[in-house]
Amino acid sequence: MPEPKVSRRMAAVQAPIIPVIAELIRNHPGTISLGQGVVFYGPPPAAAEEIRDFFAKPENHKYGPVQGLPRLLELIEEKLAAENGIDCAGGRRIVVTAGGNMGFLNALFAIADPEDEVILPLPYYFNQEMAIRMLNCTPVLVPTDENYQLRPDLIKSAINERTRAIVTISPNNPSGAVYSEEALRTVNTICREHGIYHISDEAYEYFTYGAKHFSPAAVENSAPHTISLFSLSKAYGFAGWRIGYMVIPDHLYEAVLKAQDTNLICAPSISQHAAVGALSTGSAYCRERLETIARVRGIVLDELRSVADICRVPEASGAFYLLLKLATDLDSMTVAQRLIREHKVAVIPGTAFGLEKGCYLRVAYGALEPGTAAAGTRRLVQGLHEITGA
Repeated sequence: MPEPKVSRRMAAVQAPIIPVIAELIRNHPGTISLGQGVVFYGPPPAAAEEIRDFFAKPENHKYGPVQGLPRLLELIEEKLAAENGIDCAGGRRIVVTAGGNMGFLNALFAIADPEDEVILPLPYYFNQEMAIRMLNCTPVLVPTDENYQLRPDLIKSAINERTRAIVTISPNNPSGAVYSEEALRTVNTICREHGIYHISDEAYEYFTYGAKHFSPAAVENSAPHTISLFSLSKAYGFAGWRIGYMVIPDHLYEAVLKAQDTNLICAPSISQHAAVGALSTGSAYCRERLETIARVRGIVLDELRSVADICRVPEASGAFYLLLKLATDLDSMTVAQRLIREHKVAVIPGTAFGLEKGCYLRVAYGALEPGTAAAGTRRLVQGLHEITGA
């Protein structure tokens, strides 16, 4: 009897790296994780207060509007105008999603057909590359410079008749780079001139250190070709609640709602109500806690100075990541495995982000208290010295 087959399309998609590293960590108790990108804090008290009487209201147990709860949409629109310079009255619509990843997938369903191409600057965020391949589209990988900054000239030269979008993530996962307003404006202009979309992932918008975040949808006349993705996962400690939102051109609204209704119907109602409480609290909640993350960032950078002879640490002014380049002939997955097994410290290998040449390692520090960060980075430093023999 022949066995039922797995989709060739899905077989070609890389395996998610976070569960792989998590399993290694579980098998080596006591490992300090510099791996998964989460924050050390949870949601604000107002989020819990907002859902205190949730179960007592029968309407909360029914399907909600596909695009999101009206009150939450109002708060998002106010936030976008006040903090991002985005006017949602001018040809744009908001859709609440189950996290930023769902927003990205919704966007692809709305704009791309099989064999279309989507430009991803390297390093890419692995879930986005995976989503593109799942839809039988092709990710076109374009190098950034030595500090992981955009190269608009190379991006422009990668465009052809099959190109549907250019993706930017700023502040960036996995590099921590913050793209300049000039570079983002240039990419947005390139998209307008070529009749393609600029997908701007801004999940880490508040996490900057001496740099300024810029939203491309604030560019004049950008509404018809700009898709903006946001998330509450980081800023409000909402990772497990799965709430994000997308800002899209009017003409994509029907297509996005089709995708969302088919996959999810609506973002979880209880999470949306909690998000109302979070957004009512405001971004000051995140900014106050950013002081601790900035302190942890300083500790990690100080510790890494002792491996400057074998490890390059490019400037990272955003998110809570550092993307190291290690001077070794070993591949990054081998190094990541050895760091866990031999030194009980976890990082993410650069191959997950499309960096196949050279040994790159992503260090995440947002989930750590200062003491744990120092201990974990010392283990990392010792491990890198021993692995390279330096």
